[in-house]
Amino acid sequence: MNLSQVKPPAGQVKKQRRIGQGMGSGRGKYSGRGAKGARSVSGYSKMRGFEGGQMPLHRRMPKRGFTNPFKKEYALLNIGRLEKLDGDTFTPESLVECGAIKSLRDGLKILAGGELTRKITVKAHLFSEEAEKKIVALGGSVEKIPVRPAGPPPTEKALAKAKGRAEHQARVAAQPPAPKPEAAAPAEAKPKEKSVKAPKTKAPKKEK
Repeated sequence: MNLSQVKPPAGQVKKQRRIGQGMGSGRGKYSGRGAKGARSVSGYSKMRGFEGGQMPLHRRMPKRGFTNPFKKEYALLNIGRLEKLDGDTFTPESLVECGAIKSLRDGLKILAGGELTRKITVKAHLFSEEAEKKIVALGGSVEKIPVRPAGPPPTEKALAKAKGRAEHQARVAAQPPAPKPEAAAPAEAKPKEKSVKAPKTKAPKKEK
């Protein structure tokens, strides 16, 4: 026995039903689709969630809030974790390299969880108020890295405009202030002379 002799069991493979062969085919005049309606025409496709015209479920459900596309997510790290790491100077790059954080995301934020017993220097984008107090209290220092404002990144045109504006402001600031002109003494007001109007003379009447 080989593969050429293998056949499906009787009744498994059925002849494809032929439709559109007229009234005598047994499938009727409209091939099982009916005379009217959306399903009777070719090219019909039902939209996902369509419920026959009534308000679908995804529109009946209440919606609250929104998703902020410009939300910033920071990598969080407690000072208790810094206490266990070697060294006394920490930067975002060194913390990623040693595996303390997996990814910086939008920046690094230091929190006050845990205990700190030694002097350290930390460079991060954000510090909680309590974490900054604990680090400074032990003689350490914190350095804040500026965070890019929320929103889409600036375009090249916007960056060029900002650079030109900054250069112009620097040139204006470098120039010495121009001396102010001395205020001129106010001119004395001359008295107005009254104009004397000449008396009007009537033209002589012409004789008829």
